[in-house]
Amino acid sequence: MLKAKKEKTAVKKITKPAAKKRVSVPSTGPGRAAVKTKKFSAKAHVVRSKAPAKQAKPKIAALATARKRAPASPVRPGEGGQTTVLRPEAAKKIKKEIKPIVKHEPKVEIKIEAKPEIKPEIKSEVKPVHKPVAEAPVEKKQETVPPPVAAPVAAAGKEIELELPITVKDLAIKLQEKSSVLIKHLMGMGVMIGINQVLDEATLNKLCLKYNLRIKKAPDAEEIALEEHKKIDAPANLENRSPIVTFMGHVDHGKTSLLDAIRKTKVTEAEHGGITQHIGAYRVSLAQGEITFLDTPGHEAFTAMRARGARITDIVVLVVAADDGIMPQTQEAIDHARAAQVTIIVAINKIDKPQANIDMVKKQLAEAGLTAEDWGGKTITVPVSAKTGAGIDNLLEMILLQAEIMELKANPHRKARGVVIEARMAKGRGPVSTLLVQNGTLHLNQNIIVGNLYGKIRAMLNDRGQGVTIVGPATPVEVLGINGIPNVGEQFFVIEDEKQAKNLIEARVEKERQQQVKEVKRISLEDLHTQIAEGQIKELKLIIKADVQGSLEAIKDTLDKLNVSEIKVSIIHMAAGNINTSDVILAMASDALVLGFNVFADEPAKELISKEGVDVKTYSIIYELANDIKAAVEGMLSPKLKKVFLGKAEVRKMFKLTRSGLIAGCMVTKGKINRNCMVTVMRNGAPAFEGKISSLKRFKDDVREVGEGFECGIAIGGFDQLMEGDIIEAYDIEKIARKL
Repeated sequence: MLKAKKEKTAVKKITKPAAKKRVSVPSTGPGRAAVKTKKFSAKAHVVRSKAPAKQAKPKIAALATARKRAPASPVRPGEGGQTTVLRPEAAKKIKKEIKPIVKHEPKVEIKIEAKPEIKPEIKSEVKPVHKPVAEAPVEKKQETVPPPVAAPVAAAGKEIELELPITVKDLAIKLQEKSSVLIKHLMGMGVMIGINQVLDEATLNKLCLKYNLRIKKAPDAEEIALEEHKKIDAPANLENRSPIVTFMGHVDHGKTSLLDAIRKTKVTEAEHGGITQHIGAYRVSLAQGEITFLDTPGHEAFTAMRARGARITDIVVLVVAADDGIMPQTQEAIDHARAAQVTIIVAINKIDKPQANIDMVKKQLAEAGLTAEDWGGKTITVPVSAKTGAGIDNLLEMILLQAEIMELKANPHRKARGVVIEARMAKGRGPVSTLLVQNGTLHLNQNIIVGNLYGKIRAMLNDRGQGVTIVGPATPVEVLGINGIPNVGEQFFVIEDEKQAKNLIEARVEKERQQQVKEVKRISLEDLHTQIAEGQIKELKLIIKADVQGSLEAIKDTLDKLNVSEIKVSIIHMAAGNINTSDVILAMASDALVLGFNVFADEPAKELISKEGVDVKTYSIIYELANDIKAAVEGMLSPKLKKVFLGKAEVRKMFKLTRSGLIAGCMVTKGKINRNCMVTVMRNGAPAFEGKISSLKRFKDDVREVGEGFECGIAIGGFDQLMEGDIIEAYDIEKIARKL
């Protein structure tokens, strides 16, 4: 009994620790029975080893399939930093333990999101936790890696929108490139420039080509502000407008008189010499409708003004005198009208004169390409008389009929834009501009920009001098409030915001200043050599003041025609207004001539003129001004030199005197020889020397002249190689004044 008890206790001691070590492997019934006695302990080991061996194959197959599905085996960290690979059954248990935890987390999140207070906070937390962890590394690689190497290739053929002008620093930001790299590229192109300096457009294009980019100019503030004026009007907003008619033709063919007969006013009498000095814009109201007339001067000096009139007009009325026919300026007017693609109506004026020949005029018109309707052509011709008023009603009817066919329309319900017809400085009123509204409606107190000038309309006057507050399309108006005298032909635009209008003008002024700085031409060695070769260039400096801007253009056009290669006519100052002390001081400093047209010098200027002796000339008719300038230019021209033959002498004998040197004993064979004349020494039929006679003697006496058939002694200054048989030809130099 004691032995059996000892054996049981021994078995218990052996089996208890073994059971603790093998927790994961289930023990079978026979195994437990086998370990009951010490005698069968070996058998128990055999049974335990055999039982797992039978199940080894399915376990290996399961592990192989599990490894194919999942690339990594479940790993659990062990003690001392070692890792242990778990068995498949243990891995399955761990997965089963993990799955409920993973599934449980979204449930917790959903419960939290259901609460209105925590919902926005969790959204903001979830986005940075989940998205940046997965996506941010990829985005960083795309941004940081490509720019230095692959950015230009990726952007090949693409357009980049830049605000010009642009500095190197701003361009570097746009190209996502370092400024130092851009400066290095520029140095390679031969351009030395700093980081804050502005790049010109040509250099910018070359630089961007290195990055395979094409530049697209971004719209500037001015383009954005004026975009509204460029919009095409909807057909529903368009309304009929009156036609703008320009009278053109040769000088003294009766344009202003014809317009005067239409307006029933006396315009011609107020003009100097009966010639229209500048453009007048008038509006005529008739029973059938309204017509706006522009009267352009006929004198050829106003070519530029006449061309400008053709650009802003709808119909040209070509006035041809029935007794004169087509003249050079008439042909010029036809060319301007055709270039502007404007409809031409011919008014044959002065039909009341006895020498009038309408058929001759129509024949000349047909030769010029304007065949009359009654001759089978398409040109409307109307015989009129400004003196008697005959045919004027028919002319107006034809103008309105042609305007109706053309269907002239404008939108009065938008901001106004138009053209400057005339500008002048009026005493007591300041700058006064005549504007022609082409589209929209102009209101009092509106802000307008014209060229580089800004203004707020303080007053508006119609062609009869009456104050108005609203001006519609195709209507001329005189405006006060512009801060200067605009150039004739400049476009004006209405801008609602005063600050925006001023900013636009500042930008325009700055742009013009930069352009002027850019256009400064520096002399090169080639230019210097050319000037030395051509000799000294004479210059006529002028300061011109006129009553209106249009007259200044006409005078400038006249002076441009007088320019010749030898004389440079330079206008150092040109403005509208009276001659003042500033003009006189400028003339003194520049040694210039002051010309005034329809203006006078103020009192302080008169005192300075008389004190300093400055040359100031004023004119009221442009003919006189043009002739005086022409005479001044002609006086500065180098005269033509003409040789006038005097006589011929033959050298018979050479004499050597102690005092006079070498003297040629000559016989005058033809004409006469003067003491102060020029001579040419002819030897064997070719000129050997040209110079001047230094001594002329007859026997021992000095004489002024030796006639034909007489002997004389001749000495030529600077030439002592005369030989017997030489022929001395004498001539005078005659200076002939050159004409333009």
